Amino acid sequence: MLNEKIGINAGLIWKALESGEQNVKAVKKATKLTEKDLNLALGWLAREGKLKFNEAEGEVYVSLV
Repeated sequence: MLNEKIGINAGLIWKALESGEQNVKAVKKATKLTEKDLNLALGWLAREGKLKFNEAEGEVYVSLV
């Protein structure tokens, strides 16, 4: 059950990132996910090699590979 929820949330993140790189706060706001659900789904996508992370001025940015 939890894996299914993570997969659905990963899809929400994917759609939010189709417009380009965003900081993690913006992704959270766009998807309306809780911190825990956001991090689980980001980890899922990162493990699959579908995300690229950058850090600038203390902010973490994420984009699709």
